[in-house]
Amino acid sequence: MLPLVLLAACLSTTENGSPSNPATDTFAPSLGVDLTQMTKISDALYIQDLVTGTGTTAATGRTLSITYTGWLVDGTQFDSNVGGTPITFPLGAGAVIPGWELGLLGMRAGGKRRLVIGSALAYGAGGNGAIRPNSTIVFDVQLLSVQ
Repeated sequence: MLPLVLLAACLSTTENGSPSNPATDTFAPSLGVDLTQMTKISDALYIQDLVTGTGTTAATGRTLSITYTGWLVDGTQFDSNVGGTPITFPLGAGAVIPGWELGLLGMRAGGKRRLVIGSALAYGAGGNGAIRPNSTIVFDVQLLSVQ
């Protein structure tokens, strides 16, 4: 089974047209999410470099190798490959959710970044497994290499 992050995102909204908005979500304290300390890329994406890498910069068309852990806003972990096999994918090819495609741009190898992703750039109105429809999700990703 592919990790959840590799599945294509559904960008539609629910019947009431309400995709999640990270700015109005309440995050579990255990996540350490503080949107005021993060860079807002869009209404559905906030990023924060936890460790700034010194290696090659992630850019469209480059192949990235990543370890990650994903959480729901209530602090429930829904996926991780930390301690396992990293995932490798070409950035910009649609192999991962749009929040990763945008949120990893400019990251440098060796870095660790937190991504807070609203449903419009995640799994949309369809949700995915433990991720309910129109849910904001949080990822900590470590960029191991850029080729």
